Amino acid sequence: MEIREGYMPFKEYKTYYRIVGKKTGNKKPLVLLHGGPGSTHNYFEVLDRLAEEDGRELVMYDQIGCGESYVDNRPDLWKAETWIEELKAIREHLRLDEIHLLGQSWGGMLLLDYVCNYKPEGLKSLILSSTLPASWMWGIEQHRMIKELPQEMQDAIEKATASGDYSDPAYMAAETEYMLRHAAGAVTEDSPECLRRPVKKGGEAYVVGWGPNEYTPEGTLKDYDVTEQLKDIKEPTLVINGGNDLCTPYIAKYMYDRIPNAEWELFRTCRHMCFVEDNDRYVELMKEWLNKND
Repeated sequence: MEIREGYMPFKEYKTYYRIVGKKTGNKKPLVLLHGGPGSTHNYFEVLDRLAEEDGRELVMYDQIGCGESYVDNRPDLWKAETWIEELKAIREHLRLDEIHLLGQSWGGMLLLDYVCNYKPEGLKSLILSSTLPASWMWGIEQHRMIKELPQEMQDAIEKATASGDYSDPAYMAAETEYMLRHAAGAVTEDSPECLRRPVKKGGEAYVVGWGPNEYTPEGTLKDYDVTEQLKDIKEPTLVINGGNDLCTPYIAKYMYDRIPNAEWELFRTCRHMCFVEDNDRYVELMKEWLNKND
């Protein structure tokens, strides 16, 4: 399988990209927007097989601030406008005129901001994978699920949130348990190599952009809200989430109900990374969706 890597100049830095597979026939590339902010493309490598099995290019990149595009001590960069500008630039740099666009978690926020507020051309379809239409909605749903934790963990989270001190071991234990339930399991020697590989997470990008944890959106993205614009999305849109996901079925259904040409696929037993936890089903779903919308 052919893999091409490179860097795009961006501001005074550079953005790493990775292109998997070759385009065949009329199949349009799938561009993947990772989560965070401050995560990397790495987990998307479990989808490499899609390029080979479906004869389609996959394009993934490390957003500025993490991975092979790591930058820190630049808190002024960590806002939606920076990552929108980067997405526009990489489409132009790689001549990605007609694409399918998938965003997972924060990547879906980036996708929705891009589609709703910048009205780009050439999008054949959208895939909203475990994402959200508004920061306030995410915060409310996380706090609802926190109430399912043992009382001492709820208390530790409440204390840390009130004080702004997230260093207490009791809080850290509660945070770990919460993310184990709703984000992902621990990485082990049996995990895919791309998950085991050392990676440079963009901690500054996450804290400045989003906040100290999943349930306290107080960064530059705290006012993100496209709920009123969902009705204006023209592209065919696939909404995906897991039954135990940070993106709850309520959030997924909210988007599905309001986007005119939408479908919704619920991975009942999955957490926040359906494409990792039920890879076979996810890949088959992608093949069906992408070929239907080329």
